[in-house]
Amino acid sequence: MISDERTLLLEEELLLVRHSGEIPEVALHASLHYLTEDPEGPGLVLADEELRPLQEAALARYQEIILRDLEADNRDLSVFRGIGRAICNWERYQRFSEGLGCPVEPFRRQAAEALFAYLQHEAAEMHSGTRSPSVNCATGDLRTFARTLGLEAGDLPPGWDSLCARPS
Repeated sequence: MISDERTLLLEEELLLVRHSGEIPEVALHASLHYLTEDPEGPGLVLADEELRPLQEAALARYQEIILRDLEADNRDLSVFRGIGRAICNWERYQRFSEGLGCPVEPFRRQAAEALFAYLQHEAAEMHSGTRSPSVNCATGDLRTFARTLGLEAGDLPPGWDSLCARPS
């Protein structure tokens, strides 16, 4: 296969993974299957330097959808899934990252900041009566998620536990 053709195939699959749906790992595996095993695919044998960008695209997509659901300004958008989905995606992201041997620590801090900002924004709006809470998980689940991100309950904005859809 001509090198330019190979590059174009890999770039196309990279875009598909990077802009995939809600489970980037599935998109990555579909791309890898197409590129390497699918009888209708190109039958490539990928070098590590070709595989790595595809894996990084899946990681970046996970990060993007987690942050999307930890952004209060996104609450009225159709793509918004809320903190409950961010928790699920964090767990998937963490397992996937660990499987690749990639550290989650830099993104953990970013996700913690996003969660804190979301809760702070939500608490202020609830307190002022401008909006009802949108936190779609139980108090215990939120507490556990915050702890996973390095935040203890005392680090969270006052009244955070009253924002939850259901108690522990």
